[in-house]
Amino acid sequence: MQLNFDCLFTSNILKTLRMQILLIKFIHKKHELDCIMFCNIGLHYVLQHLDRPGTYVRILFVDFSSAFNTIIPNLLLPKLTQLSVPTSVCQWINSFLTDRQQLVRLGKYTSSTRTISTGAPQGCVLSPLLFSLYTNDCTSKDPSVKLLKFADDTTLIGLIQDGDESAYRQEVKELAVWCTLNNLELNTLKTVEVIVDFRRNPPALPPLTIMNSTVTAVESFRFLGTTISQDLKWDIHIDSIVKKAQQRLYFLRQLRKFNLPQELLKQFYSAIIESVLCTSVTVWFSSASKSDLRRLQRVVRTAERIIGTTLPSIQELYLSRVSKRAGKITLDPSHPAHSLFELLPSGRRYRALSTRTARHRNSFFPQAIHLMNT
Repeated sequence: MQLNFDCLFTSNILKTLRMQILLIKFIHKKHELDCIMFCNIGLHYVLQHLDRPGTYVRILFVDFSSAFNTIIPNLLLPKLTQLSVPTSVCQWINSFLTDRQQLVRLGKYTSSTRTISTGAPQGCVLSPLLFSLYTNDCTSKDPSVKLLKFADDTTLIGLIQDGDESAYRQEVKELAVWCTLNNLELNTLKTVEVIVDFRRNPPALPPLTIMNSTVTAVESFRFLGTTISQDLKWDIHIDSIVKKAQQRLYFLRQLRKFNLPQELLKQFYSAIIESVLCTSVTVWFSSASKSDLRRLQRVVRTAERIIGTTLPSIQELYLSRVSKRAGKITLDPSHPAHSLFELLPSGRRYRALSTRTARHRNSFFPQAIHLMNT
């Protein structure tokens, strides 16, 4: 009952705010799709910028300490009012967040009750949305620095030209100041940076510091389920996918030994194995190496032999997902990527995106437009 009420309340708030805020929303039961689009939009910024000579990108993956636990209702309510959230809704949210009774029970022992008036309840459908609204006024003022937010995951993308990092470093400083003013604690030990630089003989870059702490530069980072590498290749991500899928083939074999009907085996494969193989497939498939794609397809063929039937190939799954996602974007004017799908005067085809490199050409948006035009 609580979950259904949270979902209903969250849905009503989203309807109220749909055309008023520019953020990638966390929606219950659809968050994986939003994660995928979040990655695609971020990669589009990166690849579009890297098409130009003398450029590189610094990507800061920000980690907050106990993000949902730090929301201050007195700071949240004025922000909701500025977003034209009805007064009655603001009052309900204030009541929801303040004077919450909590205790800890361990076996037969129970702690004393404490009253909590800070933060949002963990596991509540409404909490990620409230955090997104709480951080909605945290923005980047410089067009060369993109600030992307997905619930409590925040990413700062510095699009650097000719070695000038001043705008990027200034935005990082302002983010730290904003966090201090809004009771958010940056976890500098877990905040990391990935530098994407394809220039010939690039110089050593000065490290980034946040509040006198040096940010660690890493070669890859697992972000919202997708491993982003500094060379923008996908072998590390696909390694983990193949390993996990192969482990789950064991259970498929066991079910076959117990003479489970073929239709149920197919359902198990679709839910447990295919879902792993297609994790963020629209992000990486068209840029993956042929050897990596063959490894993925071998898993499918193994499952076909176990089940005794034909299964959709990785490419077929990719094409269907690209087509579905692109279609949704074109029908949603409020989508952050809607403007990339520009109809030509004929009204039958979309304008192709300008790309200089194969990396950019093989990314989601150019490929989606190409697919819709064929």
